[in-house]
Amino acid sequence: MLNNKDIVWHSHLVTKNKRSHIKNQKPCILWFTGLSGSGKSTIANAVESQLLELEKHTYLLDGDNIRMGLNKGLGFSDEDRIENIRRIGEVAKLFVDAGTIVLTAFISPFQRERDSVRALVEEGEFIEVFIDTPLEVCESRDPKGLYKKARKGEIPNFTGIDSPYEAPSHPEIHIHNNDVGIDDVASEIIEHLRRRGYLHA
Repeated sequence: MLNNKDIVWHSHLVTKNKRSHIKNQKPCILWFTGLSGSGKSTIANAVESQLLELEKHTYLLDGDNIRMGLNKGLGFSDEDRIENIRRIGEVAKLFVDAGTIVLTAFISPFQRERDSVRALVEEGEFIEVFIDTPLEVCESRDPKGLYKKARKGEIPNFTGIDSPYEAPSHPEIHIHNNDVGIDDVASEIIEHLRRRGYLHA
């Protein structure tokens, strides 16, 4: 039986720098975090659309979509949430190695797990985007009816109700998402990428 000592990392002739060079961009992870209903997926979609218009190479990893495949079978206990983010971090790391700008939209409630993903990539390749939306606003939106079910006790371990959310203390991008236009928020994030050299002309 193989053990960890039998597994060796193979370096490739085609490197991350070469892959990103032909894409004319600097790869990174745009890690959108916030409560359910905060607008993470909507904003991430808008950002990816604007990046497409700029002919940048992207991929969007969304929480529900990932749980239908890669993370199918994981629940919402603290342990499963941690494993959910660990797997996503490893996938996002591969996208960065491919020279891609990868966007992720996950509640990812624990700072330690977000920091663990940051540690997987090089400095400057992880951009934490905090979609800061008040709980009452998220509940008023409640697009999937999840908050109502959580309040009734039908969904245990629901972030913001009976499970904690640890807000980022020093996110690279902090969006106060209340009564602001989605396109304006997306443009703000695009401008951040442009100023810091992720989007080559």
